[in-house]
Amino acid sequence: MSLIRPFTGLRPATSRAAEVAAPPYDVLSTAEARVQAEGKPWSFLHISKPEIDLPAGTDPYAAEVYAKAAENLDKMLAAGVLARDTAPCYYAYRIIMGSHTQTGLVAAASVADYNTNRIRKHEFTRPDKEDDRVRQIDALNAQTGPVLLAYPDAPQVDEILRSASSGTPDADVTANDGIRHSIWVIHNANAISRLTAAFDAMHAIYIADGHHRSAAASRIAAARRAANAAHTGDESYNYFLSVIFPHHEMKIMDYNRVMVDLNGLNDKQFLQRIGEKFSVQASAEAVKPGKPGEFGLYLPGQWYRLEVKSDLIPVNDPVARLDVSLLQNHLIAPILGIDDPRRDKRIDFVGGIRGLSELEKRVDSGEMAAAFSLFATSMEDLMSVADANEVMPPKSTWFEPKLADGMVSHVLD
Repeated sequence: MSLIRPFTGLRPATSRAAEVAAPPYDVLSTAEARVQAEGKPWSFLHISKPEIDLPAGTDPYAAEVYAKAAENLDKMLAAGVLARDTAPCYYAYRIIMGSHTQTGLVAAASVADYNTNRIRKHEFTRPDKEDDRVRQIDALNAQTGPVLLAYPDAPQVDEILRSASSGTPDADVTANDGIRHSIWVIHNANAISRLTAAFDAMHAIYIADGHHRSAAASRIAAARRAANAAHTGDESYNYFLSVIFPHHEMKIMDYNRVMVDLNGLNDKQFLQRIGEKFSVQASAEAVKPGKPGEFGLYLPGQWYRLEVKSDLIPVNDPVARLDVSLLQNHLIAPILGIDDPRRDKRIDFVGGIRGLSELEKRVDSGEMAAAFSLFATSMEDLMSVADANEVMPPKSTWFEPKLADGMVSHVLD
Protein backbone atom coordinates (compact mmCIF):
# COMPACT_ATOMS: atom_id res chain seq x y z
CA MET A 1 0.00 0.00 0.00
CA SER A 2 1.09 3.57 -0.64
CA LEU A 3 2.06 5.91 2.18
CA ILE A 4 -0.71 8.25 1.01
CA ARG A 5 -3.44 8.05 -1.58
CA PRO A 6 -6.14 10.28 -3.10
CA PHE A 7 -9.74 9.92 -1.95
CA THR A 8 -13.23 11.10 -2.81
CA GLY A 9 -13.55 13.96 -0.36
CA LEU A 10 -16.75 15.13 1.28
CA ARG A 11 -16.68 18.91 1.33
CA PRO A 12 -18.84 22.02 1.19
CA ALA A 13 -20.79 22.51 -2.01
CA THR A 14 -19.76 25.41 -4.23
CA SER A 15 -19.99 28.74 -2.37
CA ARG A 16 -21.01 27.04 0.92
CA ALA A 17 -17.58 26.73 2.56
CA ALA A 18 -17.91 29.93 4.60
CA GLU A 19 -21.14 28.58 6.14
CA VAL A 20 -19.51 25.25 7.01
CA ALA A 21 -15.89 25.81 8.06
CA ALA A 22 -15.33 25.84 11.82
CA PRO A 23 -12.50 25.84 14.35
CA PRO A 24 -11.12 22.40 15.31
CA TYR A 25 -13.34 20.56 17.78
CA ASP A 26 -10.64 20.41 20.44
CA VAL A 27 -9.84 24.12 20.73
CA LEU A 28 -13.32 25.18 21.89
CA SER A 29 -15.28 24.38 25.00
CA THR A 30 -18.91 23.38 24.59
CA ALA A 31 -19.98 26.84 25.79
CA GLU A 32 -17.69 28.56 23.28
CA ALA A 33 -18.95 26.30 20.48
CA ARG A 34 -22.58 27.16 21.31
CA VAL A 35 -21.79 30.85 20.93
CA GLN A 36 -19.84 30.39 17.70
CA ALA A 37 -22.56 28.25 16.10
CA GLU A 38 -25.44 30.52 17.09
CA GLY A 39 -27.39 31.52 13.97
CA LYS A 40 -25.19 29.25 11.81
CA PRO A 41 -27.23 26.11 11.06
CA TRP A 42 -24.60 24.69 8.71
CA SER A 43 -21.54 25.27 10.88
CA PHE A 44 -19.46 22.11 11.12
CA LEU A 45 -19.58 22.56 14.89
CA HIS A 46 -22.99 20.83 14.73
CA ILE A 47 -21.05 17.72 13.66
CA SER A 48 -17.78 18.13 15.57
CA LYS A 49 -19.38 19.45 18.81
CA PRO A 50 -22.92 18.04 18.51
CA GLU A 51 -23.65 18.43 22.22
CA ILE A 52 -24.40 22.08 21.40
CA ASP A 53 -27.72 20.85 19.94
CA LEU A 54 -28.65 18.98 23.11
CA PRO A 55 -29.70 20.32 26.52
CA ALA A 56 -27.07 22.17 28.52
CA GLY A 57 -25.19 19.84 30.82
CA THR A 58 -25.36 16.87 28.44
CA ASP A 59 -22.33 14.63 28.86
CA PRO A 60 -20.26 15.23 25.68
CA TYR A 61 -19.39 11.50 25.68
CA ALA A 62 -23.02 10.31 25.94
CA ALA A 63 -24.37 8.03 23.20
CA GLU A 64 -26.95 10.61 22.11
CA VAL A 65 -24.14 13.07 21.31
CA TYR A 66 -22.62 10.79 18.67
CA ALA A 67 -26.10 10.01 17.33
CA LYS A 68 -26.77 13.75 17.03
CA ALA A 69 -23.53 14.16 15.06
CA ALA A 70 -24.69 11.53 12.55
CA GLU A 71 -28.14 13.13 12.35
CA ASN A 72 -26.62 16.56 11.68
CA LEU A 73 -24.31 15.15 9.01
CA ASP A 74 -27.29 13.52 7.28
CA LYS A 75 -29.15 16.85 7.34
CA MET A 76 -26.24 18.66 5.70
CA LEU A 77 -26.01 16.00 3.01
CA ALA A 78 -29.77 16.06 2.37
CA ALA A 79 -29.72 19.85 2.09
CA GLY A 80 -26.86 19.74 -0.40
CA VAL A 81 -24.61 21.80 1.87
CA LEU A 82 -22.03 19.02 1.73
CA ALA A 83 -21.29 17.04 -1.41
CA ARG A 84 -18.84 14.32 -2.31
CA ASP A 85 -16.38 14.41 -5.16
CA THR A 86 -17.02 11.84 -7.87
CA ALA A 87 -13.42 10.63 -8.26
CA PRO A 88 -10.41 10.27 -5.94
CA CYS A 89 -8.46 13.52 -5.65
CA TYR A 90 -5.78 15.18 -3.64
CA TYR A 91 -6.36 18.71 -2.37
CA ALA A 92 -3.94 21.59 -1.88
CA TYR A 93 -4.69 23.44 1.38
CA ARG A 94 -3.25 26.89 2.07
CA ILE A 95 -3.48 28.69 5.39
CA ILE A 96 -2.54 32.36 5.76
CA MET A 97 -2.17 33.93 9.20
CA GLY A 98 -0.85 37.47 9.00
CA SER A 99 2.46 37.32 7.14
CA HIS A 100 2.75 33.55 7.58
CA THR A 101 1.71 31.22 4.75
CA GLN A 102 1.86 27.43 4.54
CA THR A 103 0.60 25.20 1.74
CA GLY A 104 0.09 21.48 2.23
CA LEU A 105 -1.62 18.40 0.83
CA VAL A 106 -4.91 16.89 1.97
CA ALA A 107 -4.53 13.12 1.54
CA ALA A 108 -5.53 9.79 3.01
CA ALA A 109 -2.53 8.46 4.98
CA SER A 110 -1.81 4.79 5.53
CA VAL A 111 -2.83 3.24 8.85
CA ALA A 112 -0.35 0.42 8.18
CA ASP A 113 2.48 2.95 7.97
CA TYR A 114 1.23 4.59 11.16
CA ASN A 115 1.29 1.20 12.88
CA THR A 116 4.90 0.55 11.80
CA ASN A 117 5.99 4.08 12.80
CA ARG A 118 6.77 5.29 9.31
CA ILE A 119 4.19 7.93 10.21
CA ARG A 120 6.00 8.99 13.34
CA LYS A 121 4.61 10.01 16.71
CA HIS A 122 6.01 12.13 19.52
CA GLU A 123 3.23 12.10 22.15
CA PHE A 124 1.42 9.70 24.41
CA THR A 125 -2.35 9.47 24.01
CA ARG A 126 -5.12 9.25 26.59
CA PRO A 127 -7.53 6.30 26.31
CA ASP A 128 -10.62 8.44 27.01
CA LYS A 129 -9.76 10.84 24.18
CA GLU A 130 -9.05 7.94 21.82
CA ASP A 131 -12.39 6.36 22.76
CA ASP A 132 -14.17 9.62 21.96
CA ARG A 133 -12.68 9.80 18.46
CA VAL A 134 -13.39 6.11 17.80
CA ARG A 135 -17.05 6.59 18.69
CA GLN A 136 -17.32 9.74 16.60
CA ILE A 137 -15.77 8.12 13.52
CA ASP A 138 -17.97 5.05 13.93
CA ALA A 139 -21.12 7.16 14.29
CA LEU A 140 -20.37 9.24 11.20
CA ASN A 141 -18.65 6.50 9.20
CA ALA A 142 -16.24 9.27 8.31
CA GLN A 143 -13.12 10.99 9.58
CA THR A 144 -13.90 14.69 9.87
CA GLY A 145 -10.95 15.90 11.95
CA PRO A 146 -7.72 15.89 9.94
CA VAL A 147 -4.40 14.85 11.43
CA LEU A 148 -1.75 17.54 10.98
CA LEU A 149 1.41 16.00 9.50
CA ALA A 150 4.77 17.28 8.29
CA TYR A 151 6.95 16.00 5.49
CA PRO A 152 10.75 16.39 5.28
CA ASP A 153 12.50 18.30 2.50
CA ALA A 154 10.86 17.41 -0.82
CA PRO A 155 11.24 20.20 -3.40
CA GLN A 156 9.27 18.20 -5.98
CA VAL A 157 6.23 18.10 -3.70
CA ASP A 158 6.60 21.79 -2.88
CA GLU A 159 6.61 22.62 -6.59
CA ILE A 160 3.54 20.50 -7.39
CA LEU A 161 1.63 22.17 -4.58
CA ARG A 162 2.71 25.63 -5.74
CA SER A 163 1.43 24.85 -9.23
CA ALA A 164 -1.81 23.30 -7.98
CA SER A 165 -2.58 26.33 -5.81
CA SER A 166 -1.79 29.02 -8.36
CA GLY A 167 -5.33 29.50 -9.67
CA THR A 168 -8.69 30.38 -8.14
CA PRO A 169 -9.41 28.25 -5.05
CA ASP A 170 -12.31 25.80 -5.05
CA ALA A 171 -13.07 26.97 -1.52
CA ASP A 172 -11.85 30.14 0.15
CA VAL A 173 -12.77 31.13 3.70
CA THR A 174 -11.53 33.83 6.04
CA ALA A 175 -12.47 32.77 9.55
CA ASN A 176 -13.53 35.03 12.42
CA ASP A 177 -9.95 35.08 13.70
CA GLY A 178 -8.73 36.49 10.37
CA ILE A 179 -7.03 33.29 9.25
CA ARG A 180 -7.63 32.42 5.60
CA HIS A 181 -8.22 28.81 4.51
CA SER A 182 -8.14 27.93 0.80
CA ILE A 183 -8.61 24.59 -0.98
CA TRP A 184 -7.76 23.57 -4.54
CA VAL A 185 -8.90 20.20 -5.89
CA ILE A 186 -6.07 18.29 -7.61
CA HIS A 187 -7.74 16.26 -10.38
CA ASN A 188 -4.78 15.94 -12.72
CA ALA A 189 -3.76 12.28 -13.01
CA ASN A 190 -0.09 13.09 -13.59
CA ALA A 191 0.07 15.35 -10.53
CA ILE A 192 -1.68 12.71 -8.44
CA SER A 193 0.76 10.03 -9.60
CA ARG A 194 3.80 12.22 -8.96
CA LEU A 195 2.62 13.16 -5.48
CA THR A 196 1.96 9.53 -4.54
CA ALA A 197 5.39 8.46 -5.80
CA ALA A 198 7.17 11.34 -4.07
CA PHE A 199 5.65 10.44 -0.70
CA ASP A 200 6.36 6.74 -1.24
CA ALA A 201 10.03 7.68 -1.58
CA MET A 202 10.09 9.37 1.85
CA HIS A 203 11.54 7.47 4.79
CA ALA A 204 8.95 8.98 7.14
CA ILE A 205 6.39 11.70 7.74
CA TYR A 206 5.63 13.17 11.14
CA ILE A 207 2.54 13.79 13.25
CA ALA A 208 2.52 17.40 14.39
CA ASP A 209 -0.96 17.45 15.93
CA GLY A 210 -3.68 14.81 16.03
CA HIS A 211 -2.22 11.85 17.90
CA HIS A 212 -5.65 10.88 19.26
CA ARG A 213 -7.26 11.08 15.81
CA SER A 214 -4.57 8.90 14.22
CA ALA A 215 -4.68 6.39 17.08
CA ALA A 216 -8.46 6.21 16.74
CA ALA A 217 -8.15 5.61 13.00
CA SER A 218 -5.80 2.70 13.72
CA ARG A 219 -8.31 1.20 16.15
CA ILE A 220 -11.17 1.61 13.69
CA ALA A 221 -9.13 -0.07 10.96
CA ALA A 222 -8.25 -3.01 13.22
CA ALA A 223 -11.87 -3.53 14.25
CA ARG A 224 -13.22 -3.34 10.72
CA ARG A 225 -10.46 -5.54 9.36
CA ALA A 226 -11.31 -8.19 11.96
CA ALA A 227 -15.01 -7.98 11.08
CA ASN A 228 -14.46 -8.14 7.31
CA ALA A 229 -13.76 -11.65 6.04
CA ALA A 230 -13.17 -10.22 2.58
CA HIS A 231 -10.63 -7.62 3.77
CA THR A 232 -8.15 -6.72 1.00
CA GLY A 233 -6.26 -3.76 2.46
CA ASP A 234 -7.69 -1.41 -0.15
CA GLU A 235 -10.69 -0.38 1.94
CA SER A 236 -10.93 3.29 2.92
CA TYR A 237 -10.79 2.42 6.63
CA ASN A 238 -7.13 1.51 6.07
CA TYR A 239 -6.35 5.23 5.62
CA PHE A 240 -6.96 8.36 7.67
CA LEU A 241 -7.64 11.99 6.86
CA SER A 242 -4.51 14.11 6.97
CA VAL A 243 -3.13 17.47 5.92
CA ILE A 244 0.60 17.28 5.28
CA PHE A 245 2.71 20.44 5.19
CA PRO A 246 6.40 20.90 4.39
CA HIS A 247 8.15 20.97 7.74
CA HIS A 248 10.01 24.17 6.90
CA GLU A 249 6.72 26.08 6.48
CA MET A 250 5.15 25.00 9.77
CA LYS A 251 4.98 27.39 12.68
CA ILE A 252 5.44 26.21 16.26
CA MET A 253 4.82 28.83 18.92
CA ASP A 254 6.05 28.84 22.49
CA TYR A 255 4.05 26.83 25.03
CA ASN A 256 4.45 28.59 28.36
CA ARG A 257 3.98 27.51 31.97
CA VAL A 258 2.24 29.10 34.98
CA MET A 259 2.57 27.90 38.59
CA VAL A 260 0.00 28.02 41.36
CA ASP A 261 2.59 28.40 44.15
CA LEU A 262 6.33 28.44 44.86
CA ASN A 263 6.32 25.24 46.91
CA GLY A 264 6.64 27.09 50.23
CA LEU A 265 9.42 29.43 49.11
CA ASN A 266 9.29 33.22 49.06
CA ASP A 267 10.43 35.11 45.97
CA LYS A 268 13.99 35.63 47.26
CA GLN A 269 14.45 31.98 48.21
CA PHE A 270 12.98 30.89 44.88
CA LEU A 271 15.42 33.02 42.92
CA GLN A 272 18.33 31.78 44.99
CA ARG A 273 17.41 28.17 44.24
CA ILE A 274 17.06 28.93 40.53
CA GLY A 275 20.53 30.49 40.56
CA GLU A 276 22.08 27.09 41.28
CA LYS A 277 21.32 25.90 37.73
CA PHE A 278 20.53 29.09 35.80
CA SER A 279 21.92 32.56 35.42
CA VAL A 280 19.31 35.06 36.66
CA GLN A 281 19.05 38.69 35.51
CA ALA A 282 16.23 41.13 36.28
CA SER A 283 14.60 42.65 33.21
CA ALA A 284 12.80 45.97 32.83
CA GLU A 285 10.61 44.50 30.10
CA ALA A 286 8.77 41.27 29.34
CA VAL A 287 11.16 38.48 28.39
CA LYS A 288 10.47 36.59 25.17
CA PRO A 289 13.36 34.12 24.89
CA GLY A 290 15.39 34.56 21.74
CA LYS A 291 17.34 31.31 21.71
CA PRO A 292 17.31 27.77 23.09
CA GLY A 293 18.25 27.50 26.74
CA GLU A 294 16.86 30.94 27.57
CA PHE A 295 13.69 31.46 29.63
CA GLY A 296 11.59 34.29 31.00
CA LEU A 297 10.35 34.23 34.60
CA TYR A 298 7.60 36.52 35.78
CA LEU A 299 6.93 37.09 39.46
CA PRO A 300 4.40 39.74 40.56
CA GLY A 301 5.49 43.00 38.94
CA GLN A 302 8.94 41.79 37.80
CA TRP A 303 10.43 39.87 34.86
CA TYR A 304 13.72 37.95 34.95
CA ARG A 305 15.82 36.46 32.17
CA LEU A 306 17.11 32.96 32.93
CA GLU A 307 19.72 30.99 31.03
CA VAL A 308 20.42 27.36 31.84
CA LYS A 309 24.07 26.54 32.52
CA SER A 310 25.59 25.05 29.39
CA ASP A 311 26.97 21.96 31.08
CA LEU A 312 23.40 20.87 31.88
CA ILE A 313 22.41 20.61 28.20
CA PRO A 314 22.94 17.04 26.93
CA VAL A 315 24.24 16.78 23.39
CA ASN A 316 22.95 13.40 22.28
CA ASP A 317 19.57 13.10 24.01
CA PRO A 318 16.85 14.59 21.75
CA VAL A 319 14.30 14.75 24.60
CA ALA A 320 16.47 15.88 27.52
CA ARG A 321 17.94 18.76 25.50
CA LEU A 322 14.51 20.29 24.75
CA ASP A 323 13.86 23.55 26.57
CA VAL A 324 10.66 22.12 28.06
CA SER A 325 12.76 19.27 29.50
CA LEU A 326 15.52 21.53 30.80
CA LEU A 327 12.99 23.69 32.63
CA GLN A 328 11.12 20.68 33.97
CA ASN A 329 14.17 18.67 35.03
CA HIS A 330 16.25 21.48 36.55
CA LEU A 331 13.63 23.83 37.98
CA ILE A 332 9.99 22.75 38.00
CA ALA A 333 10.59 19.27 39.45
CA PRO A 334 13.46 19.85 41.91
CA ILE A 335 12.44 23.32 43.13
CA LEU A 336 8.64 23.41 42.76
CA GLY A 337 8.09 19.71 43.43
CA ILE A 338 6.01 19.12 40.30
CA ASP A 339 7.21 15.75 39.04
CA ASP A 340 4.25 14.92 36.78
CA PRO A 341 3.19 18.00 34.81
CA ARG A 342 0.66 15.89 32.92
CA ARG A 343 -1.47 15.42 36.05
CA ASP A 344 -0.32 17.91 38.71
CA LYS A 345 -2.94 20.63 39.27
CA ARG A 346 -0.29 23.13 40.44
CA ILE A 347 0.87 23.77 36.87
CA ASP A 348 -1.02 25.08 33.86
CA PHE A 349 -0.02 25.80 30.26
CA VAL A 350 -0.56 28.88 28.10
CA GLY A 351 -0.22 28.79 24.31
CA GLY A 352 2.07 31.42 22.85
CA ILE A 353 -0.76 32.77 20.70
CA ARG A 354 -2.05 34.47 23.88
CA GLY A 355 1.13 36.51 24.30
CA LEU A 356 3.25 37.39 27.33
CA SER A 357 0.54 39.70 28.64
CA GLU A 358 -1.54 36.63 29.46
CA LEU A 359 1.26 35.39 31.73
CA GLU A 360 1.41 38.75 33.50
CA LYS A 361 -2.37 38.81 33.88
CA ARG A 362 -2.55 35.39 35.50
CA VAL A 363 0.22 36.19 37.98
CA ASP A 364 -0.84 39.77 38.80
CA SER A 365 -4.41 38.63 39.41
CA GLY A 366 -3.16 36.36 42.19
CA GLU A 367 -4.38 33.25 40.38
CA MET A 368 -0.79 32.13 39.81
CA ALA A 369 2.45 32.74 41.69
CA ALA A 370 4.90 32.57 38.76
CA ALA A 371 5.03 32.22 35.00
CA PHE A 372 7.71 31.00 32.62
CA SER A 373 8.06 31.96 28.96
CA LEU A 374 9.93 29.53 26.70
CA PHE A 375 11.65 29.51 23.35
CA ALA A 376 9.51 27.60 20.86
CA THR A 377 10.38 23.97 20.10
CA SER A 378 11.64 23.59 16.53
CA MET A 379 10.31 21.21 13.89
CA GLU A 380 13.81 19.74 13.68
CA ASP A 381 13.66 18.90 17.38
CA LEU A 382 10.22 17.32 16.98
CA MET A 383 11.47 15.18 14.09
CA SER A 384 14.59 14.15 16.01
CA VAL A 385 12.48 12.97 18.94
CA ALA A 386 10.14 11.05 16.64
CA ASP A 387 13.07 9.51 14.72
CA ALA A 388 14.49 8.27 18.03
CA ASN A 389 11.10 6.69 18.83
CA GLU A 390 10.92 8.87 21.93
CA VAL A 391 8.13 10.97 23.43
CA MET A 392 8.14 14.69 24.14
CA PRO A 393 7.10 16.07 27.53
CA PRO A 394 3.45 17.22 27.67
CA LYS A 395 2.61 20.58 26.12
CA SER A 396 5.83 20.90 24.16
CA THR A 397 4.39 22.32 20.94
CA TRP A 398 1.67 24.82 20.05
CA PHE A 399 1.03 24.86 16.32
CA GLU A 400 -0.46 27.89 14.62
CA PRO A 401 -2.38 28.42 12.48
CA LYS A 402 -4.91 25.68 13.19
CA LEU A 403 -6.66 23.69 10.47
CA ALA A 404 -10.37 24.30 9.96
CA ASP A 405 -12.86 21.45 10.40
CA GLY A 406 -15.30 20.79 7.58
CA MET A 407 -13.18 21.80 4.59
CA VAL A 408 -12.65 18.15 3.52
CA SER A 409 -13.76 14.91 5.22
CA HIS A 410 -12.90 11.28 4.50
CA VAL A 411 -15.82 8.86 4.20
CA LEU A 412 -15.21 5.23 5.16
CA ASP A 413 -16.95 3.28 2.37
